[in-house]
Amino acid sequence: MKFSTQEEYGLRILLRIARDANGKGLTIPEISAAEGMTIHNTAKLLRILRIGGFLTSFRGQIGGYTLTKPANEIYLKDVLDVLGGRLYDTTFCDHHKGVVDICTHTIDCSIRSLWQTLQESVDTVLGKITLKDMLASEDKLVTKISYNKEEAISL
Repeated sequence: MKFSTQEEYGLRILLRIARDANGKGLTIPEISAAEGMTIHNTAKLLRILRIGGFLTSFRGQIGGYTLTKPANEIYLKDVLDVLGGRLYDTTFCDHHKGVVDICTHTIDCSIRSLWQTLQESVDTVLGKITLKDMLASEDKLVTKISYNKEEAISL
């Protein structure tokens, strides 16, 4: 599995705004410089995050971007859905059927079951982590997201 640059940079932007804004907005050049990103790419990602409902923008001398709600109400699952979509969705088989009209494994597919299970696991973890959790130390985050062995999937 790979996560896209868009997902990585989008999360970094949200974290930067949550960490540094202190009630005032951060501008595109401020975010761009702080994160080592181009102004064009920063502006593109800010637009996606604003349309996705995570950011509000203000114009003018004291303008910039702020979170639409507190960091403890923004879940990573929702952010990643907006930035890049899901690893697996119900249309997956339609796009990976090969050259035939319908996948030859539509009745009993262990691969589809694997992708569905992985997606559910990812959704479960990301659905519990907020932007505020991401602002904590790495050790605290690891503790929060580590799972109990009893919860592991048994085949």
